[in-house]
Amino acid sequence: MTTIATLHARFRECSGACTDTRDITPGSLFFALKGPNFNANAFASEALAKGSRFAVVDDPRVVQDERFLLVPDVLSALQELARQHRRQFDIPVIGITGTNGKTTTKELVNAVLAADRPTLSTTGNLNNHIGVPLTLLRLNAEYRIAIIEMGANKVGDIAELVAIAEPTHGLISNIGRAHLEGFGSYEGVITAKTEMYSFLGTHGGMLFVNADDALLLEKSASMPRVTYGRQPDADTAGDTASTGPFMELVFAGRDGQAYHVSTHLIGDYNLPNALAAVAIGQYFGVPDERIAEALSAYVPSNNRSQFSDTGRNQLILDAYNANPTSMAAALRNFAAMATDRPKLAILGDMRELGSESAAEHSAIAALVRELGLHAQYVGPEFQRSTPAFASAADLLTHLKNEPLTGHLVLVKGSRGIKLETVVEAL
Repeated sequence: MTTIATLHARFRECSGACTDTRDITPGSLFFALKGPNFNANAFASEALAKGSRFAVVDDPRVVQDERFLLVPDVLSALQELARQHRRQFDIPVIGITGTNGKTTTKELVNAVLAADRPTLSTTGNLNNHIGVPLTLLRLNAEYRIAIIEMGANKVGDIAELVAIAEPTHGLISNIGRAHLEGFGSYEGVITAKTEMYSFLGTHGGMLFVNADDALLLEKSASMPRVTYGRQPDADTAGDTASTGPFMELVFAGRDGQAYHVSTHLIGDYNLPNALAAVAIGQYFGVPDERIAEALSAYVPSNNRSQFSDTGRNQLILDAYNANPTSMAAALRNFAAMATDRPKLAILGDMRELGSESAAEHSAIAALVRELGLHAQYVGPEFQRSTPAFASAADLLTHLKNEPLTGHLVLVKGSRGIKLETVVEAL
């Protein structure tokens, strides 16, 4: 069997790590992971033929020569190797989690820190038990700081990820009602997310905490922390300065000067995400002017609060993810936006809410009515409580038959509903 020490030595001879034979890079270390419907041990030879230097496998029957590195379990080996590799670098490692906004926060923090020093950051949404190790294996001597995004679907997920990444600093963007099917309850979400605090509390870490969030303040009260938010006594204080569609913010510089930033972010609910980046930038000594420039230059992507003018309508596309907390925040912000155009919210189902799903979808429909908004709903969960299209394809057909023109449109739903497919008709 190959030990982790030997595996790390072999990894240092490689150009990087990969887990998919469709994306083999020359000289890489291939990990033959298993899933419910696949076993990549069968593709280890293919990975080597395509250019991998070594293949990590856990099926002795596929071993042909010294290029096959046999371990008891490939996933465990990947995670242990990542932990071993991370320990080679004495740099700050910032762990970021939360129900809403963690990816945007990670992107903003990366924009700020990368403007000042070489920064490693999670790419895309690689924030799970496979993505976190793969991110850590990208560490090299060039980087002066690392930002690791961590996602969770059940209690214990964050504890597993912090044990691999061993962060020195941490941030929970917020704790909301999402993935209730996996967590069991909102209390389960709280337990899972604060596993970040528990790790840092026992390892002498530093927290960045939203001063406007009473729950996070309570959970971090006994720990070293830097606070940020609208509260004037926050270590980093700031507020919004516009009603949109793009958020403008003002934050207090360390020299007492107020810095005004025009962003490409939609919605005041992004204020905590931006102020988190300011707080972390200030803590690590990034000049305030550089912080402001980085936030101003950042443009969101991947269907996350993207604003566009199609010539027929103005769109706020936020179709990457949705849960009751983010949906309510988006709707309230949408209702408050100043515009001469009529508004329409196109809302898709919120997934993974378990037994709470019917009540949560009904509550969103009630909020739409309370805010005086017009809405079109999509998905079987919304159909249980309000008139709704069965699928995005059905809505697309409707929009092609009855074109919409001159509106400001919010498009928000869980990724599985595929609401981005209706954009062509808007």
